[in-house]
Amino acid sequence: MKRTAILMGVLAALALPAGARADELSKEDRECVEKGLKWLIGQQHPDGHWEAAGGQYPLTMTGISGMALLMEGSTIREGKYSPNIRKAVDWIIARSMPSGQLGNPNIPGEAGRYMYGHGFATLFLASVYGEEEDGERRRKLEDALTRAVLFTGKAQTTRGGWGYISAADGSDFDEGSVTITQVQAIRAARNAGISVPKEIITKAVEYLKQSTGSDGGVIYSLANGGGGPGRPALTAAAISCGFSAGEYKAKEVAGWFAYCSKMIPLNLGGGRFGHDEYTHYYYAQALYILGDKGAEEMFAKERDAINWSKYREATFKNLRATQGPDGGWTGGMVGPVFITATHLTILQLENAALPIYQR
Repeated sequence: MKRTAILMGVLAALALPAGARADELSKEDRECVEKGLKWLIGQQHPDGHWEAAGGQYPLTMTGISGMALLMEGSTIREGKYSPNIRKAVDWIIARSMPSGQLGNPNIPGEAGRYMYGHGFATLFLASVYGEEEDGERRRKLEDALTRAVLFTGKAQTTRGGWGYISAADGSDFDEGSVTITQVQAIRAARNAGISVPKEIITKAVEYLKQSTGSDGGVIYSLANGGGGPGRPALTAAAISCGFSAGEYKAKEVAGWFAYCSKMIPLNLGGGRFGHDEYTHYYYAQALYILGDKGAEEMFAKERDAINWSKYREATFKNLRATQGPDGGWTGGMVGPVFITATHLTILQLENAALPIYQR
């Protein structure tokens, strides 16, 4: 199809070589990021982990916070935040279960939603793996990641998605947000050189394609017959995963973009809505990867189409304005650690420090 050829050509033209860095952040944005990262490392516990209020979601918070530090350019072996990254990696690896799951499914704060933690922890370890030069630590990382990917495959449902807990524990229930977390994690693992069975990704791709509702958005779940309206957060996340996977038909990605451009406010922080930090965490990734030229081609007939520059201008301005004096952000559905880590991810996309987020 013509649109398919255009979009794929645009994405190829916009690709940056691995490790390439985009334009530097402005002084204001750089100061905003530095304050945010300083606040975030202040929330890291002495043993290396982060957690949400009441000790909730320690694997998820550690994975996504660690990713924010990696996006600054620090690695497990060098950089300003290298000690914090090493501590976080060691904490996660120490919680690698014999099954391959990252995190004990029975500990407080993880029970009932442990696949989120497993996914974000896998994403973080995969993003660290390529920079680890110490032989023993690298072998531990490779072992933990290899078994984590196998656990992810076993936890997949018969429809190709994932639920809050494994298919076996959760009666084969699946839903979009956890599915997207797993897709991005296993893609990062494959990018790092970890073997990922092809059928896991194939089934996941088909799941998200089948999850597209009549309104163009990605619905909550295919379990129990599917149905219902599309959800902006899940649709934005599906776009990001479609780009990172490189295996979706462009017409579906274009349809998801069209849906999101109507449903998601341009300026994160300028008008709060439920799960907006999660929504923009993925929407920003998608818009950044598409770029201005890609948006111009995709939305050629729409005069005021969304693109990365417009999004960046509005969102970065609001993130600077809503940042607390201590450097963190408050609000959201999960709490300050999560919202600060997601905002720092958005602000640092142009660093192009990690392959999973690069154009």
